[in-house]
Amino acid sequence: MRRVLMIGYGLYAWLLLVLTVLVTTALLLIVPGLRRRRHIARTAARLLFRLTGIPITLQGESLTDIDSSVVVSNHCSYLDGIILTAILPPEFSFMVKREMNAFPVANWMLRRLGTEFVERFDSRRGARDARRVIRVAARGQGIAAFPEGTFRSEPGLGEFYSGAFSAAVRSGMTVVPLTIRGSREILPADRLLPRPGKLGIIVHPGIEPDVDARRGEMLRIKALARESILSALDEPALDFRLARQTAAND
Repeated sequence: MRRVLMIGYGLYAWLLLVLTVLVTTALLLIVPGLRRRRHIARTAARLLFRLTGIPITLQGESLTDIDSSVVVSNHCSYLDGIILTAILPPEFSFMVKREMNAFPVANWMLRRLGTEFVERFDSRRGARDARRVIRVAARGQGIAAFPEGTFRSEPGLGEFYSGAFSAAVRSGMTVVPLTIRGSREILPADRLLPRPGKLGIIVHPGIEPDVDARRGEMLRIKALARESILSALDEPALDFRLARQTAAND
């Protein structure tokens, strides 16, 4: 009986997700103004979690005054982008791997929301993307990123890519680490249907960069942000970059 209930819940949650995407896509098509479109996405994300009975609990620092910050978080589920959309102010742009261009609907929605696409494997193209993100950050716009680059079913926090931290140092923006707990249990990489559960978001104290230190400072901030996320994650530190490990397995 429990298995039947879990399957029923999973199908219900996927139906809600599909309906939410369809309605949100239609609204993003016709609504002018980036800020308005981001408000729509934020409202839709919050509504999705409310209708699926998945509560989000915030702990730690406040998210009300972080508009001009670089937010970095662990990444362990397809839900994580929706989670950050629900909790972050609409001023934030997301850094997303360029491979998302292969998914037309998702790619179009992300572009309508002002998402910044970054290359992970081509160093020259990646450097160009990083410079573009730095220009966005220099205008005082918040940046949100999953510095692991991707996720997989194995629990643990992978090594971080440097793009978000380089942008923070070169623009003088505070880095705010977040720990997402519960999303892996609700919808891990190796399961199709979500399960009911609870989400906990721990907002760690911001890390202020020394803009004169450059590369050494970027490495320092990256290490501190990873330590902060690990301190509340209850998962091990992995000694490789998940994106490259996944690419090697494909």
